[in-house]
Amino acid sequence: MTDFLTAVALVLVIEGLFLAIVPHRLRQILAMLETVPPESLRVGGLVAAALGVFFVWLLRG
Repeated sequence: MTDFLTAVALVLVIEGLFLAIVPHRLRQILAMLETVPPESLRVGGLVAAALGVFFVWLLRG
């Protein structure tokens, strides 16, 4: 459970830094995402999740 909470905290840190450093670029990215079909977003999300699981598996053995 500690690892999970640490991961959530790191996500918050990374997102917070991104919002603090380049808020205008984030708005542009979100506007671009509105034009992407839902299927493409779903596939991208699944690929990102699979890569995340792979890296955790690789690092944690």
